[in-house]
Amino acid sequence: MTPSRRALLAALGGGLLAGCAPPAAHPARSTPTPAPTAANGAPEAAGGTRPGPGAPTVSRAEIVARYGHRRPHAWGFDAPGVVRTVPAPEGERILALTFDACGGRGGSGYDRALIALLRRHEVPATLFLNSRWIDANPAAFRALAREPLFEIANHGTRHRPLSVAGRSAYGIPGTRDAGQVYDEVSGNHLKLTRLLGEPPRFFRSGTAYLDDVAARIVTDLGERPVTFSVNGDAGATFTPAQVRASVEAAPPGSVVIGHMNHPEGGTAKGFAAALPRLLAGGHRFVRLGEIPHRARPRRPVRAAPGSTSSR
Repeated sequence: MTPSRRALLAALGGGLLAGCAPPAAHPARSTPTPAPTAANGAPEAAGGTRPGPGAPTVSRAEIVARYGHRRPHAWGFDAPGVVRTVPAPEGERILALTFDACGGRGGSGYDRALIALLRRHEVPATLFLNSRWIDANPAAFRALAREPLFEIANHGTRHRPLSVAGRSAYGIPGTRDAGQVYDEVSGNHLKLTRLLGEPPRFFRSGTAYLDDVAARIVTDLGERPVTFSVNGDAGATFTPAQVRASVEAAPPGSVVIGHMNHPEGGTAKGFAAALPRLLAGGHRFVRLGEIPHRARPRRPVRAAPGSTSSR
């Protein structure tokens, strides 16, 4: 076995840098999450009241009351209710390509070559955008949001693993409790709703790690939690050859994760080598929103006073 092949298998087995951590691990830190803010920078009102249209239909206080004392039983990529694959009927080679843009220390670059490649081959994809990446790339965001080829999804407000118990992934501290889970999801949910004119449908946490209680909170906020089944570029650390090998080996129904915020990485070149072969082999690519997903039955949610439903 060649060294590059051994490295690829090790990364796939361990989920190396699966959710946007940069090549050097972040040092542990425990900076408190700032209060949720509206698009104009004003903080939410006390007690969970939200500042106008676009906010989730359930308040922070309600989430804390409902989930604040629950203990998680799962941690990783496959908590109950999480989307990891898409339906692929017998004989259909369906793949869902997803690309993260992490922002902040996870990288605020823009891989224009990767996006140009998808446009050239007319390959649709779901783009998980972090709030800080959007702030750093406003023109690119507007262009991507206008294109039917791409579906815009929520990659969090501060790019944190989603935990109600303060767990970390790849040295990145996760949210510490149910209230911080709400903040991480709802901050960017509100931003995207106001920018897009409709709420995002899917959420992927920073590092893609989450626990089962956090996954339920995401669902109650009106989004579907998503991880992945094939690690396409290991946080943009794979070489082009490793990216190509990983993507070409994806079984039908896979949700493939890659990154569009590290143009210096091997992601674009690897996909450039893989996509023509996959298309020639009869693969069909879909956005996550094109696939019917069976949603977990949801409890009735009472909107906080003064809030507006996002649905």
